[in-house]
Amino acid sequence: MIIKIAKVTCLWAILSTLALAPLASSAEMVNKIAVVDAKAAIFSSAVAQTYLKTFEESADFLSLKANYESSSADFQAMAAEAEKQRLTWSAEQFAEHQKKMSYVKADAELAIQKLSSEQKQLEQRILQNLAPLVEQSIQEIVKEEGITLLLRAESVLLASPESSITKQVSNRIDIKSQPKPE
Repeated sequence: MIIKIAKVTCLWAILSTLALAPLASSAEMVNKIAVVDAKAAIFSSAVAQTYLKTFEESADFLSLKANYESSSADFQAMAAEAEKQRLTWSAEQFAEHQKKMSYVKADAELAIQKLSSEQKQLEQRILQNLAPLVEQSIQEIVKEEGITLLLRAESVLLASPESSITKQVSNRIDIKSQPKPE
C-alpha cells in the first residue's frame, strides 16, 4: 500500500513538472533534443543504395541467386513427384527419392547461407566506408541546429518525426560522398 502511494506521488510530481514546463521562462528552454538512427541514415543514402544495386547486379550474386532458385524449383518438383508417386513406389524407391530431395534441399540452403554471408559482408563494408561521413554529418547538423542532446533512435521509446535528424544525415552523406569539382 505504501509503495502504491509512493508511486502515485512520484507520478503526480512528474506530471506536475511536465504541466508547468511550458510556463518556464524562455531562457530555460534553450535545450534542443533530437534523435538519429545512424544505420538507417547510412542505408537510406544514395551511396549505400548504389553499393547494394552493384552487388545485386554482380555475377557472383546472380549466380548464387540462380543456384538457389534452381535448387528450390528442383526440390518443389521432386516433392510434387513424391506426393504423386508415393503409393506406387517401393520403400527403397521412396527412400532413394527422399535422399535426393535432401541433397537438393541442402544445395538450396547452402546457396541461401552464401547469399546471406555476402550480404552481411557488404553491409559491414558500407558501414565502415560511410561511418566517418556519418560522424561528420551528425556533428555539423548538431552544431548548425543547436542540438544540445542527441539520442540514438533505438534508445528512445517515442519521438516525434520532427525531432529526428536521420533524413538530414542521409542527405548530408550523399552530399559529402559526391566527387568534388576541380
